Amino acid sequence: MKYVIAIDQSTQGTKAVLFDQTGRLCKRADRKHRQIVNEKGWVSHDLKEIYENMILAVREVLDRSDIGRENVEAAGISNQRESTAVWNRSGDPLAPSVVWQCSRAARISDRFKDFSPVIYEKTGLPLSPYFPAAKMAWLLENVSLKEPYCLGTMDSYLVYRLTKGSSFLTDYSNASRTQLFNLHTLEWDEELCRMFGVPIESLPKVCDSNACFGYTDFEGYFDLPIPVYGVMGDSHAALFGQGCHLPGQAKATYGTGSSIMMNAGDTFIKSSAGLATSLAWGMNGRVEYVLEGNINYAGAVISWLKNEMGLISSDEEVQELVHKANQKDTAVFIPAFTGLSAPYWRENARAMILGMSRTTGRAELVKAAVESIAFQVSDVLTAMEKDSKKVLKELCADGGPAKNRYLMQFQSDISDIRMRVSRQEELSAIGAAYMAGIASGIYDRDKIFTNIDYDIYDSHMDRESRNERKNRWREGIDLVCKNAGGFETS
Repeated sequence: MKYVIAIDQSTQGTKAVLFDQTGRLCKRADRKHRQIVNEKGWVSHDLKEIYENMILAVREVLDRSDIGRENVEAAGISNQRESTAVWNRSGDPLAPSVVWQCSRAARISDRFKDFSPVIYEKTGLPLSPYFPAAKMAWLLENVSLKEPYCLGTMDSYLVYRLTKGSSFLTDYSNASRTQLFNLHTLEWDEELCRMFGVPIESLPKVCDSNACFGYTDFEGYFDLPIPVYGVMGDSHAALFGQGCHLPGQAKATYGTGSSIMMNAGDTFIKSSAGLATSLAWGMNGRVEYVLEGNINYAGAVISWLKNEMGLISSDEEVQELVHKANQKDTAVFIPAFTGLSAPYWRENARAMILGMSRTTGRAELVKAAVESIAFQVSDVLTAMEKDSKKVLKELCADGGPAKNRYLMQFQSDISDIRMRVSRQEELSAIGAAYMAGIASGIYDRDKIFTNIDYDIYDSHMDRESRNERKNRWREGIDLVCKNAGGFETS
């Protein structure tokens, strides 16, 4: 039996997941890392801690299995996107990473507002501190760098460390999210790099997602190094793992935030509705595009309810409370803790609860918070239909919050769409593993994706109720956005 190991390096932690040659998930090991948030709300991660956790997770998952290490043929990596790292040529971090959620680079983005049409035309991304270009500029302006350094997203940092500095690479999916990569020339854009003050020589080489990214023994754990074949941003890996390989197929990954992504084939679609255009992946010299909308707070809303508000003691308690809540309660929660991303792009927006009545209580607030996830996803789907000129009838879903039955049914109801919710939670890991397994010849691409099982949710909400709920949500969004700068959704 041959095996593939996938590393899913996410916002909250790092998973090592072992798959056999049939594509079946055998074992997984998880290691959480610290969320470093200062008094200004800046969000950072310790890069050394993440790398060490990755090595420990790989060792743990194999030590707990009954296979020989020599049977592991390849490794794949999916990573939290937009989080930005700087390190020296020895692989040592020169600063904590700037996490994708963090808006500390907002003032840097503001400098380039006059150039936002050019930036969007070249990169497919709305100008925002969400993306690494501004984060890299912030690091260069605020960290003392006295030696040759490397700038990149988490995938390039991990590959660099795993290969002991012999591979300084990233794939098309991750490069396309930096706001420095030209989607038309498929190269780092010299004009944009100069604008943000990022030396091109400090950036990794861009290659196909199924390329060989080098060899690693995971710090001496393997007797012989194994190849790293599949590297993608986590949302792209989930799209690949869901089997959304045809134009018009879409998925939503519910994690700390949420990525809603639609395969656009080999055509660049310019969004007029606040979405981003990125590259899905590159395979065998051919790239595919996606339309995408990202929201900052999905699973993070549940964490806020538990850790900051103390309204729940566990994630499992959410299901019970939302069913106890008064379903006619009109409370609306807008989770703009660090601004609003797609399709609004208001980094100065802040969270708000509105529409409460005297009978609004703990259960109703939890319900409003859970529903806020679905409302945000629904707004992205509406923008996606406008840009693609296609009516979406089905949405594949994955990620931890997708296990919440109330959330998935409400998502189907409020979006009037069929939800295909994967029973396999680890779609990002599955995508990375399948990409690596296909590239190394272990998996047959035409057969391997039949392993995914789904639960189906169909909409049962009538149109009048749906419109009433949506109108209350939009009133809340308008109010939050007006406070952040006079924007209205209409």
